[in-house]
Amino acid sequence: MTQPAFLTADQALIEEALERLLPPEATPPGTIHQAMRYSVFAGGKRIRPILCCEAARLFSSELHAAVIAGCALEFIHTYSLIHDDLPALDNDDLRRGKPTCHKKFGVAMAILAGDGLLTLAFETLAKVNLDPARRMRIIAEIGAAAGTVSGMVGGQVADIEAEGKPVDAAGLEYIHRSKTAALIRASIVAGALAGGASDEDVERLRRFGEAIGWAFQVVDDILDVEESSAALGKTAGKDQSQKKATYPALFGIEKSRAFARELAARADRELTCYGKRAERLRAIAEYLVVRRT
Repeated sequence: MTQPAFLTADQALIEEALERLLPPEATPPGTIHQAMRYSVFAGGKRIRPILCCEAARLFSSELHAAVIAGCALEFIHTYSLIHDDLPALDNDDLRRGKPTCHKKFGVAMAILAGDGLLTLAFETLAKVNLDPARRMRIIAEIGAAAGTVSGMVGGQVADIEAEGKPVDAAGLEYIHRSKTAALIRASIVAGALAGGASDEDVERLRRFGEAIGWAFQVVDDILDVEESSAALGKTAGKDQSQKKATYPALFGIEKSRAFARELAARADRELTCYGKRAERLRAIAEYLVVRRT
C-alpha cells in the first residue's frame, strides 16, 4: 500500500508550522538551534501531528489549534528519538537515514537539543488558541503521555530494565502501551479536543489511539527483524542485539503479525459510528499497520 495522497498535504501543513515555531539557526546560541532543527527536519513522516489534525477534522474544518498541538507532539517525539539514540541508551549512529544528533553535534549538544525541544513543546502548547479549559486538557493529556506513569518515559525505563531478562505478556504490554502507544493516543485525543469533540467522542478516539499505537509498536518490532537498515532509516536488528523485550522475541513473527491485525481491527471498530467522516483516519491506520503486516 502506498502512502495515502492526503498525507502529502497534511505533511506540508505541518512542515510550514514547524518552520515558524522553531527558532532560526542563527538565533543565539546558534549551535543548539542547529541541532534542534537538524533532528526535527531529518525526514520524519509527521504521523503524530497528522493524526492530531485528522482527529480534529472529524469535528471541525478549523485545524489551526490541532496543527499547533501537533507540532508540539512532534517536538516531544523528536526529543525522545535524540535521547534514545544516545550512547547511554540505544547507542545508535543512524536515524531516518542520517547520522544521529549526537554523532553530528556531540553528546552534550544532543542532550541539550532534546531538552530544548521538550521545553519548546510546552511553550507551544500554552499558545494554542482554544478555550482555556480545553487547552489545559490538551496540555495535561500530552504531559501525562510523555511522562513516567504509564507514559513514554515510564515505558522507556521498563524497556531498559527488561533488556536481557525474561518478560511475560503483561510486562511487554506495559512497555509497548507506554513507550509508543501513549504518545500516539495523546495525539488523537489532543486533536479531538482541539476540534471540539464531546467527552464521549474523546473517549472513543482514546480507545482508537490506544489500539493503533500499540499495533504500531508491534509492527515496529517485526520490521526490526525483517527489514534492512536502509529500509528502516535506522540500524536494523538492534532489538535482538540488545536483547530487547519484543513481540517477535516472545511470540514469534506470525503470532505478532496476527496480534497487530487484531489491534488494527479493534481500532477500526471504534470509528464505525463516524462512517465516511473517518475515512482518512482509517486510511492512516491501514497505512501504518495493515500494509506492514
